[in-house]
Amino acid sequence: MKLKNKLKISYVIITIIPIIMMYAFIVFVSKVQLKTKSEQYGEQIRNMLRENMVVMLIIIVITGTVLVLWIYKSVMSPLRKLSEAARNIADGNLEFELKYDKNDEFGGIYKDFENMRLRLKEFVEQKLMHDNENKILISNISHDLKTPITTIKGYVEGIMDGVADTPEKMERYIKTIYNKTNDMDKLIAELTVYSNIDNNRIPYNFLKINVAEYFGDCADELRIDLEQRGIEFNYTNLVNEDVLIIADAEQLKRVIDNIVSNSIKYIGNKKGIINLKINDENDFIHIELEDNGKGIAVKDLPLIFDRFYRTDASRNSKQGGSGIGLSIAKKIIEEHSGRIWATSKINEGTTLHIVIRKYI
Repeated sequence: MKLKNKLKISYVIITIIPIIMMYAFIVFVSKVQLKTKSEQYGEQIRNMLRENMVVMLIIIVITGTVLVLWIYKSVMSPLRKLSEAARNIADGNLEFELKYDKNDEFGGIYKDFENMRLRLKEFVEQKLMHDNENKILISNISHDLKTPITTIKGYVEGIMDGVADTPEKMERYIKTIYNKTNDMDKLIAELTVYSNIDNNRIPYNFLKINVAEYFGDCADELRIDLEQRGIEFNYTNLVNEDVLIIADAEQLKRVIDNIVSNSIKYIGNKKGIINLKINDENDFIHIELEDNGKGIAVKDLPLIFDRFYRTDASRNSKQGGSGIGLSIAKKIIEEHSGRIWATSKINEGTTLHIVIRKYI
């Protein structure tokens, strides 16, 4: 029963019952007076009146008490629970559940209050996760910047102390300093991109892109870079020459570069091989980037696209990286309404798969 109806019934009971009782009492007295023929019954009537007044007062008191308890249980008890829930939230305790089974006005209030608690809890959990990720990011940045800075400092001191006393040594020192500076520049650029993506500040420029031409150009650039690193590169295109997709060319290239960079880090000491293959799958193109690296354990595969996740818990400085390259790739592909996932075998290699819908 709704609170409004309860109040109406209470009002009716409190006002109507005494009136009915008074009316019944008056009728009763009138009948007694009609039957009374002499004054000898006057005293009896007065006593009866007093007794009935007392009974009526008792009934009114009992009725009022019952109604007060009924209203208290219907109103004050739910309000008390709401007050207790509000204190818990004020104290930062969101680990409780606010239940109310009755279908009255308080049912809606309880539901709204519980939804607010759940939203607050979700917000707090997201904030804690974000704070933890920021700590991880700071730790990663500190580590990844410390290594090249230490190297640069050592080589600069070597030059200042005259250790690089031949043109060959000087050239080697300067080349090392240049390479380490480039590593730092790439890391800072990657972190900037990640920050922009995370805050949805990247202005995507979606255009019609010819798949064969675009990935042909990508393959040419990758081949030059990888051959300089001593890594074999193979490219296969199984898509027709007229197939188009809607994509941001710059951001899609960033995805390819991030995946390839990640592959390079985990190839190890063996002769590296990276294969790029473009497949035609009905309404989609399927991009495969395969390497012959050390592979990824099954338990780690679902996590490699998480922010700052690294399979190398020891953070080998030779591998480096901020741990956000694949996270950036996933975000960009999702903005293209595509999918990205990985398959891998330990000591055999890893393949990154990307699916993007064709423009038809």
